[in-house]
Amino acid sequence: MAQVLEFKLPDLGEGLTEAEIVRWLVNVGDVVAIDQPVVEVETAKAMVEVPCPYGGVVTARFGEEGTELPVGAPLLTVAVGGAEAPGAAPAKSGAAAEDAESSEYSGNVLVGYGTAGPAARRRRVRRDTAPAAPVAQVTAPVKPVLPEGPVPVISPLVRKLARDKGLDLREVRGSGPAGLILRADVESALAAAERPAPAPAAAPSPVAVAAVGVGERVPLRGVRGAVADKLSRSRTEIPDATCWVDADATELMTARAAMNAAGGPKISLLALLARICTHALARFPELNSTVDTAAREIVRLPSVHLGFAAQTPRGLVVPVVRDAGTRTAESLAEEFARLTESARQGTLTPADLTGGTFTLNNYGVFGVDGSTPIINHPEAAMLGVGRIIPKPWVHEGELAVRQVVQLSLTFDHRVCDGGTAGGFLRYVADCVEHPAVLLRTL
Repeated sequence: MAQVLEFKLPDLGEGLTEAEIVRWLVNVGDVVAIDQPVVEVETAKAMVEVPCPYGGVVTARFGEEGTELPVGAPLLTVAVGGAEAPGAAPAKSGAAAEDAESSEYSGNVLVGYGTAGPAARRRRVRRDTAPAAPVAQVTAPVKPVLPEGPVPVISPLVRKLARDKGLDLREVRGSGPAGLILRADVESALAAAERPAPAPAAAPSPVAVAAVGVGERVPLRGVRGAVADKLSRSRTEIPDATCWVDADATELMTARAAMNAAGGPKISLLALLARICTHALARFPELNSTVDTAAREIVRLPSVHLGFAAQTPRGLVVPVVRDAGTRTAESLAEEFARLTESARQGTLTPADLTGGTFTLNNYGVFGVDGSTPIINHPEAAMLGVGRIIPKPWVHEGELAVRQVVQLSLTFDHRVCDGGTAGGFLRYVADCVEHPAVLLRTL
């Protein structure tokens, strides 16, 4: 007799706690083999195909495409060890399913199988109705308490003036010695009483409020949500500052052309900039660090794991080149190419997207000259590179047309001061303008 086993959403690693079902790869009634991918999910890090640790007939799926499930929530059930007909009764709720450890049936195809305890299933609910408008609390004006006792007025003319105008002198604040009420105080009070009361502030137009509520609403989830959270956290926690400089990149472009003309794998401009960047970090290690806010310590990191911004159909991602500081330009070019292609194909793993210590952002590919990068939290700095275009430039005392680029450095001001940031950026610019400088300091 078949045993129906429940497969729960496994721990996908990197501390991820939930995933969104993007596409089911099997239907109820399908026969699946052990470790066969059954569903494609999107985490905050990457798209992942989840293999099933059981072999048998799928008897139930939990969650439609677009549903977000927490790690440990039921994903599907499989009838194992019998010829369950398609559409058989799903989800045995007995102890067998609860006690089943998926690792008993498959290899360690994913991190953390069976590590999570039962978790409450959570389904995102779309709300079509607008939230109820807050009810304004209207409070009645409080009548001031008038002082008791004699009113400090000496002049009978002042008393008469107030009496004729119906003004209660206890409501008047005297400007004379010891609060004595003068004629000017009464006249001011009368003038104030005759001025029309300011019109109450106009209530927000219900039409305008309704207009705000309409339109397309795009949920911040998956990669878009992760990017939003990271950028918001960066701007909230990191006191950043930005400095920039224009540089003549003509010699760098010439050097790259000479390298590629010599044969062998092509060297990308990004690889050359990365080589310059990592060497600059060796001279200014303050920028290859992070801030431990709990311990109130700056942690300088021993290796440079270089992230680079890549725009993909799924949004902005930042793959990481491991040990970039020890790689040659050829090795960097190959790794950039591999990660970029994986990013376009949506096959980057969570490990490819985590652990960066410094980010190189080449936004020049978008045709822009400058920007103020937002630091990729928890890193401490990011170097932005604009487009390289011909511009008028004073070269060796003469006006000439040169290949000019703007370099921007955004840094966490807690890890260093402007002198260090400026030194880093100036060194990068010098290497861009005179690549031989890099050879001199290697």
